Amino acid sequence: MQTPHTFRLHFIVLFVVLFVLFFINLSVGSVSIPLNEIFSIFLGKGASKETWHFIILQYRLPKAITAMLAGGGLAISGLLMQTLFRNPLAGPFVLGLSSGASLGVAILILGASAFGGFFGTLILSQWSLVIASAMGSFLVLLAVLAVTFRIKDTMAILIIGLMFGSVTTAVVSVLSYFSDAEQLQQYIFWSFGSLGNQSWQGVLILGISFLVGLILSVFSSKSLNALLLGENYAKSMGLRIKRTTFIIILATSILAGSITAFVGPIAFVGLAVPHLVRQFYKTANHFVLLPAVLICGSLLMLVCDTVAQLPLSEFTLPINAITSLVGAPVVIWLLVRKRKLFF
Repeated sequence: MQTPHTFRLHFIVLFVVLFVLFFINLSVGSVSIPLNEIFSIFLGKGASKETWHFIILQYRLPKAITAMLAGGGLAISGLLMQTLFRNPLAGPFVLGLSSGASLGVAILILGASAFGGFFGTLILSQWSLVIASAMGSFLVLLAVLAVTFRIKDTMAILIIGLMFGSVTTAVVSVLSYFSDAEQLQQYIFWSFGSLGNQSWQGVLILGISFLVGLILSVFSSKSLNALLLGENYAKSMGLRIKRTTFIIILATSILAGSITAFVGPIAFVGLAVPHLVRQFYKTANHFVLLPAVLICGSLLMLVCDTVAQLPLSEFTLPINAITSLVGAPVVIWLLVRKRKLFF
């Protein structure tokens, strides 16, 4: 049986691994930078080459921080959805947020061919895709939250969220069918997901959104523990189901929506990391699971981003492809080996 001391030891090990992977991620890429040079830059002593200083502080450091925020946020979102709906296949985008973001981006990009100059100029702006994605997710969020006040059954909310996703996906398909090759290629590249090209301003906004979603998630931990025993038991403990469902969906939407807006739709992480954590932490206590999935999600995203860099190559693979190629076999192996989801 795992004790609080064992949990603390596990968290210390995870933090050490996260620290090591963070600096390895900063070191590898098309230009290999020695670790001692990275430490020298962080200590304010500068680097042997001025270009290394620029690469670390203006490109790789924002990308690494974005990777940790995205991985941790999606993993927490997946845990919240799986607990709320008591469904091991639920993920952060089960409510249609990703599809809403895709619709917003599709309207912006594919609208350029239909409306010409203004949209074409708008796409070139730094924040256009972020704003379009955020607005798409926000509109779907409003629709889902409106449903939560009218429907008591959480499974009905899950089905309605899937229907919202289907509708927005259908609209995107229609827009894609009537678009030209250049706009369609740009949209497809966005759908691959990307952690790079993040400004410090963007990282700050993403970090604030992440912090708000994390605080809501932490305050929901006790409610999540009660929901594991069923809604009737939770009600007998005085839990207000509608209010709790609203807060959990809001936290998930803030986390998943903001991450999708900045890095695109990232698959697999939110679905798989909670299951991975449950294999090693044999507990249903969300006061343990929340920090565990946060760290493990950040770890997984850093690993995937490091693999995607193709060291000593100028090419970077799509992060969406790497998350599935690296993570899915691990989850399959663990589930076959353990033969139980602990859910």
